[in-house]
Amino acid sequence: MPDETPEDTPATASPSCAPPCGGPRVRAIPPGEDRERLMCPDCGYIAYQNPLIVVGAVATWEDGRILLCRRAIEPRKGFWTLPAGFMEERESTREGAAREAWEEARARIGIDHLLAIYDIPRISQVQMIFSARLLSPDVAPGPESLEVGLFAWEDIPWDEIAFPTVHWALREHRERRDRGTDCAPAVNPTPEALARWERML
Repeated sequence: MPDETPEDTPATASPSCAPPCGGPRVRAIPPGEDRERLMCPDCGYIAYQNPLIVVGAVATWEDGRILLCRRAIEPRKGFWTLPAGFMEERESTREGAAREAWEEARARIGIDHLLAIYDIPRISQVQMIFSARLLSPDVAPGPESLEVGLFAWEDIPWDEIAFPTVHWALREHRERRDRGTDCAPAVNPTPEALARWERML
């Protein structure tokens, strides 16, 4: 699951900002707006930078074991996470979650429902986590994983979980497992929820 701050400066100028312009390189507040943007001082082109969408899944096998991946890349290399990553263009959120499960764990999954939507403003991310079923218990590390495994709840390596949102999603999934799919997606947990989840371990 990504947890990195996007680059502040585009690698190349947009096609809308053509030579002899030098590309978006100055931060200023455009007319009619209320915050700084990266702009081209020559032609006025604005390089809008918007939050990134991360998609992933809490995927379980028939016996309730949960799929986790040990990260082979930074940040948090060597720590465990859910299969998740940035959406690609021209794919749905469900397609993205299924693709990430294959890329990171060679797992085929069936998406059930949207489990949670987490806002992470400090890194400009929105994370959409689904509940899913593994279509086979056969999994293997992809290029971004050192290893993958199916874990019973009591065997999850809680002290080696990569990111807070992985904790949140796992515990939300556990709390909702007997409620069916009629619940609205969860959001960032309240302090009361966090305290309740600590008692679940």
